[in-house]
Amino acid sequence: MSAPERGMWRMPAETEVQERTWMAWPVQWYPPGSDPDEARAVWAAVANAILKHGGQPVTILVTEEEKGQAKKWVPDATLMVVRHDDGWARDTGPTFVVDDRQRLGAVDWVFNAWGAQPWTRWAWDARVATAIANQAAAEIIPSELVAEGGGIHTDGQGTFLVTETVMLDPYRNLGWTRERVEEAFARVYGECKLIWLSRGLTADYSPYGTRGHIDLVATFAAPGQVLVHSQENPDHPDHEVSNRAVELLSQATDIQGKPLTVTRVPAPKKLTEAGEWLDWSYINHVVCNEAVIACNFDDENDNRANVILRDAYGRDVFPVHARPLFERGGGAHCITQQQPRLP
Repeated sequence: MSAPERGMWRMPAETEVQERTWMAWPVQWYPPGSDPDEARAVWAAVANAILKHGGQPVTILVTEEEKGQAKKWVPDATLMVVRHDDGWARDTGPTFVVDDRQRLGAVDWVFNAWGAQPWTRWAWDARVATAIANQAAAEIIPSELVAEGGGIHTDGQGTFLVTETVMLDPYRNLGWTRERVEEAFARVYGECKLIWLSRGLTADYSPYGTRGHIDLVATFAAPGQVLVHSQENPDHPDHEVSNRAVELLSQATDIQGKPLTVTRVPAPKKLTEAGEWLDWSYINHVVCNEAVIACNFDDENDNRANVILRDAYGRDVFPVHARPLFERGGGAHCITQQQPRLP
């Protein structure tokens, strides 16, 4: 078997300078019977926090039908009319990359709604990455890998965090192996290293979950520095999940062979709601040029987590009330996608 084709692109870390944030206005109202204004309000809270504190503009994809609503809720955002199915821009949008010739690229992963989830539709969402890339004047880089931005974190130097239950999901990439996934990354990024966690948080395998996105579990605050969701209560099944993640990452090295420094970020104290385990996570935050937009939950661990994020990034932290987001299957990171600024 011949060696895989090697790419030339680099995915910048989220801490690097950003040109703008991309979002998509929600158009599917779930859970069934939920209030559309509750969804609009929390999407708007994230967008407005970025515009006020983040130091960068926000462009929001809107349908023609929802354009007026988006303008009312987020008057300072740039609106771009694009037909789409959902509001999770991290996953439907492209993954932006750069090269050493100061070109902007956009990786267009195959999108099939988190493994063909039965509750959603995605015919238009599968075209969103192309629409954003064209608007950003980015070179489109196709990939055969079914993946989403929420399933990938990087240090900006070629080290990536992923989970097996996403990348090797038979409803996404049937029959794929770790080696084949790594080859797909190498075709875009050239020399790179994937650190594989076995799975995501427990509730992320519920009907509105993603089957294990990494952006609820762990992220890079800087090269060599990893923040990890830490469920401190042994009654919650994520206690074991997060301990295993900490153990694996504490023994891992980056692409340069250097060990990682792991910082635990406590999970909220609240464990269940309506008899179901919660996957509320402070890891699912948005790093902007001048601030971190954090998910808070009216929980006694909110302030504790905010201080950890502030110290890790050296940026002010501005929280948004994220319960309505998590009720719909994700957090603030899930509804945003950063575009790096070229030198």
